[in-house]
Amino acid sequence: MKRAVLGGALALVLAVGLYAGLSRMHATWQGVDEAVVERYAAAAGRPARPPLLDPGQGDLLLFLFLIAGTAGGFVAGYFFRALFPPKGGPGAASR
Repeated sequence: MKRAVLGGALALVLAVGLYAGLSRMHATWQGVDEAVVERYAAAAGRPARPPLLDPGQGDLLLFLFLIAGTAGGFVAGYFFRALFPPKGGPGAASR
């Protein structure tokens, strides 16, 4: 009981400390594209250009990945036995 209370108190202190530290941080985080790729591309004389298919603002790409993953999961689930046959060859599962 004492360990559970001590663990809970420690988790609470860590959570409050993490929140306080992150809320005071005013730095912006750069992605890999901005921090590395664009810098080397500009140094090589190839500046950034707009994408061919611009998804605009928002989470359109995340939604498309979600739909593709869901469809792939359904297909893999439907053909599970064909993709991963039981060990021992055909009919081994019925023995």
